[in-house]
Amino acid sequence: MNTVMRISPLVAMLLGAPCARAATEPAKEAQVVPVATDGDQVVNVPFAFYNEFFGAAAGFVTYRFGCPQPQARMLGTIMAGSKGSVMAFFMGRDIRMPGTKRLFLDPWVSMGYFADNRAYVDGNPAYPNERAGSNDSHSDNYITGNGQDIFTQLRFKYLLPIGHGREQAVSPYRLVNGLPVSGATGGDSWNPLKSGKTFLELQPFYRSLRVDSTGAGIHSTRRTSGLDGSIFWDNRDYPDNPARGGSTRARVSRDWGEAGSSGSWTLVEGEADWYHPLGRPAWIRQQVLALDFWTAYSPTWETNPDGTVSHGPPGYTGATLGGLWRLRGYPAERFSDKAATCAAVEYRLIPEWNPFERFSWIQRRIGVQWVQMVAFAEAGRVAPAWQFGQWSSALKWDAGLGVRFQAKGLVARIDFARSREQTGVQMMVGHPFQF
Repeated sequence: MNTVMRISPLVAMLLGAPCARAATEPAKEAQVVPVATDGDQVVNVPFAFYNEFFGAAAGFVTYRFGCPQPQARMLGTIMAGSKGSVMAFFMGRDIRMPGTKRLFLDPWVSMGYFADNRAYVDGNPAYPNERAGSNDSHSDNYITGNGQDIFTQLRFKYLLPIGHGREQAVSPYRLVNGLPVSGATGGDSWNPLKSGKTFLELQPFYRSLRVDSTGAGIHSTRRTSGLDGSIFWDNRDYPDNPARGGSTRARVSRDWGEAGSSGSWTLVEGEADWYHPLGRPAWIRQQVLALDFWTAYSPTWETNPDGTVSHGPPGYTGATLGGLWRLRGYPAERFSDKAATCAAVEYRLIPEWNPFERFSWIQRRIGVQWVQMVAFAEAGRVAPAWQFGQWSSALKWDAGLGVRFQAKGLVARIDFARSREQTGVQMMVGHPFQF
């Protein structure tokens, strides 16, 4: 069994927390968000880390909550490693479009060059009669090589005037030490006309992934560009850290094979999550049971007589499992096929004890308002068809423990997950469901 460590650039502020600059002590009295109480909340952090893809690496991350608008947040990072890997990333959330009340934008841009990257694609000469990434494929059926990865997406979100979105496009939450005490925007009812916020989403996307594997004799580039359309009902009481309610998203993605794309494909997917608050003994601030179910299917996927695939999404998108969000105990994009499904359960506990409160010099810089302990388990599989009966057989599973923090409006997580193939450590921002 392998042991690996995957570090997202988005969580770099944890790695360099003692060097962070900015802002205020964690609120001891009620705080209203998303309106920033003291202007922008800013964290600027140099950081260092080591993993198998970057080697010894260093970088810089900047995070702003309340910029360019009170409800918006922005994060950017750049990093470079001793193996020659470099990466730059930018993410924005909830940026209201000028001159509008209900239209918001979430931009993502990522550019990187990765040395000795691992790709679960066909070409490994040791497995000539097996499709890499299939549910029964061998864990060593991958190729390694240098690669360039460019990714961008722009998610436009229109808030419908129903439920909690009827009166307010931006809802203030009243928080005490990072947990809401009033202002919930969901969980009151399972009727979207009365509870929660419903968004119509349109998302153009582009990604180009090049792999140069001299050992396998493969030099390939897969490009995809197209459009996602979805409807998202967010009926969670507090989306950043929900304790009750749930949310549902249905999405259709289409690549028409234009604009330099490697081929046309269609994907249909859906995700639903649910949260139930548990009891609160004296030493617990919050404990929640969280459930999530996700499934995806590509109706255009065609398997040719020679085993190759036509009109299917690339392995780095589509019906894919493994990585930061689904089957976290497996490598990124480990499994891919025409269809996929995954279910997960998490037990989340926030104690009254916050160890960071003992260190005022840390709190002045990063302002950790709570620490959350998590236990989780996941199960899922990919398959060449979507048939209800098959989801109970040949399942892949993992289990693990996690630690999460809220610092200046940002939830950061560290997950330790174990599967039959490896034990992995992941670092990322946000909870894994409905990211």
